[in-house]
Amino acid sequence: MCSINAQSFLLPPHPCPVVAQDQCSETTIKSAKFAQIPSWVSLNLKCSPSSVKTHQIQHGQVENVHLISLSKQGKLKQVHEFLKLMDEASVSVNPSSYKSLFETCAKLRSLSDGRLIHDRLRRTMKDPIGFLENRVLQMYCDCGSLVDAQKVFDEMLDRNLVSWVIIISAYAEEGVLDKAIWLFSHMQGSVSGFRPNPSIYTSLLRSLTDFSLLELGKQLHSHVIRNGSGSNVSVDTAIANMYIKCGWLEGAELVFKRMAEKNAVAWTGLMVGYSQAEKLEDALELFVKMMKEGIQMDEFVFSIILKVCCGLGDFKMGRQIHGYSVKLGLDSDVSVGTPLVDFYVKCGSLESACLAFERISEPNDVSWSCLISGYCQNGEFEESVKIFKSLKSKAVVLNSFIYTSIFQACAALADLNLGAQAHADAIKRGLVSYLYGESAMITMYSRCGRLDYANQAFELLDKPDTVAWTAIICGYAYHGNATEALSLFNRMQDCGVRPNAVTFIGVLTACSHSGLVTEGKKHLESMRGEYGVEPTVDHYDCMVDVYSRAGLLEEALELIRNMPFEPDAMSWKSLLGGCWTHRNLELGKIAAENLLQLDPDDTANYIVMFNLYASHGKWEEAAHFRRMMAERNLRKEVSYSWITVKGKVHRFVVGDRHHPLTEQIYSKLEGFSSSSENAGNALLTEEDVSYGLPERKEQLLDHSERLAIAFGLISTQSNTPILVFKNLRACKDCHDFAKRVSMVTGREIVVRDSNRFHQFKLGECSCNDYW
Repeated sequence: MCSINAQSFLLPPHPCPVVAQDQCSETTIKSAKFAQIPSWVSLNLKCSPSSVKTHQIQHGQVENVHLISLSKQGKLKQVHEFLKLMDEASVSVNPSSYKSLFETCAKLRSLSDGRLIHDRLRRTMKDPIGFLENRVLQMYCDCGSLVDAQKVFDEMLDRNLVSWVIIISAYAEEGVLDKAIWLFSHMQGSVSGFRPNPSIYTSLLRSLTDFSLLELGKQLHSHVIRNGSGSNVSVDTAIANMYIKCGWLEGAELVFKRMAEKNAVAWTGLMVGYSQAEKLEDALELFVKMMKEGIQMDEFVFSIILKVCCGLGDFKMGRQIHGYSVKLGLDSDVSVGTPLVDFYVKCGSLESACLAFERISEPNDVSWSCLISGYCQNGEFEESVKIFKSLKSKAVVLNSFIYTSIFQACAALADLNLGAQAHADAIKRGLVSYLYGESAMITMYSRCGRLDYANQAFELLDKPDTVAWTAIICGYAYHGNATEALSLFNRMQDCGVRPNAVTFIGVLTACSHSGLVTEGKKHLESMRGEYGVEPTVDHYDCMVDVYSRAGLLEEALELIRNMPFEPDAMSWKSLLGGCWTHRNLELGKIAAENLLQLDPDDTANYIVMFNLYASHGKWEEAAHFRRMMAERNLRKEVSYSWITVKGKVHRFVVGDRHHPLTEQIYSKLEGFSSSSENAGNALLTEEDVSYGLPERKEQLLDHSERLAIAFGLISTQSNTPILVFKNLRACKDCHDFAKRVSMVTGREIVVRDSNRFHQFKLGECSCNDYW
């Protein structure tokens, strides 16, 4: 809103003796300490006959000064109480006091107080001074009551240019363009000697933010030129920015080039226009020119140009801009330091991001959000959780983006306890980000094994978007419930929400885990033609997995050879997995040969080939792969499983004997050993090679998920499910073990491995042994 300045009518803060009245200086008035004047001053002043004249002159001066003091302190309640005392003492409120009161009501957005004071003004002052009517008008506009403002404007007998500026600007800023333009047109015939104020133009131009308003913007631009205001830098800048917002970048460039004087806002505005139009090189060139011309840069410039560098993938230029901000002494400012952290995070340089963060003198919630997001993107979820807990303990202001990142971290860590706490805390603070945060929450619950909670969170959404639908579809696919996943996919289309590439990953994964070959093929073929989604190698890899799991290995090989992409490691790995499941050695050799060229360090490939040769009795060839692993010193990441009991995480590795309840755990395991379990076979698992290829017979009982299940049996109530997580794929023996335990104990056991969830009940698994 326009700020209307008026002449101050402040009176001296202390009564001066009659003889010194003319000597009271203006300096004394300006240095008055309003807060020190008590509210009872002079209201009960008793005048002697000899001072009647003096009192008449001074009557009300101190009271009005004190009234202004209360107003400037924002003490509106005390203001109303003091006004009653002034009424009782027949002391009038002078124009300067009213001015201050209306300004305070506007500043505090206190419409009710403003109305009360306005009513008082109308009762006590028959013909208010013109500037006071403008103050009232401005107050109603600032408080957002255009109805009251319009009423005041209509009742004004003496509207001046300032009055028109206030009302037109208010309508423009509220987006009521029709009314603002009508008033602008009507003003030209109503104000004598009309010459529009630049603030009117800037207010109107700022309100034009859509392509549909471009023609109106051009007409307004023409009016500016005809009126001779084209040389005003603020108006020219507003015109250029208007063209950018309305999508006419060429017009903005023309205005910018013709500007006799360019401020930092004009440069930055055009830079924003280039970045929005994805003309990133032009934006970078403009920044370089800005530097050469010595334009004083503000924090916003660095925010824009760092995003440009990130979009260009120009890490070197971004570092140079970082150096320039250091030279200007701006890197420690939160508005520059935060974009630097964001730039380094998006460029994958977490170390540089941390260093930039440490330079910020007073990081805010956005700064912390960027850092936490950076740790999550780099897979350092434990560190992001550590920072989150530290921020909560220090009562630092948080935002919805932080909670979204924490939901993602809890999903990756399968930390249901922390995830549920973060969810509750986010709800309490009102910081669950609409759709993005809710979608992350759906994924978190499904990854933590609580698909029921994930479904509840989804069903509470009024209008789920593509991300939310994808999250719940992938959740059901991950749990092996293809029927529900595909049903949700159909519901999604019925609701008019279009799927994206990730949605189809979820759909194809559901088909893969349930052997739905025909459905999988249909969905892959429909992507481009029916939905306009271009398939990627990931989608073809999913289809290869569908064929491979179903035993259609020739079809899988044909798809790999004919797909419109160069096959990647996952293509051949999916085929190799199918070859092991269906014991196809010949195709397995083809898959392994290609896979070892693309990913020679993945121990899983060697293990599958060892087992595949061993299953065919080809021990010499099997031994070759075992020797290759030893020669290349290949060791899989340590396999471990974990279970949360009473809020505490218990982690186990293969052969673990460090847990306080080790004896009870192994005793429980011994009770489930079975002669039907072929512990003497020579096949290997990824868990075995985590500890240097030990003898199978000695280690089978010690696999980490068995230890976790046994601990769950002795540490939880018999009517509660046992939820175990594992960082690698579960082996068949452990899968059969979980089935047997669920049959013997009647307990529900849920195991999440690196591929999917397995829900064991009464000797059966939700995967139907199709995994």
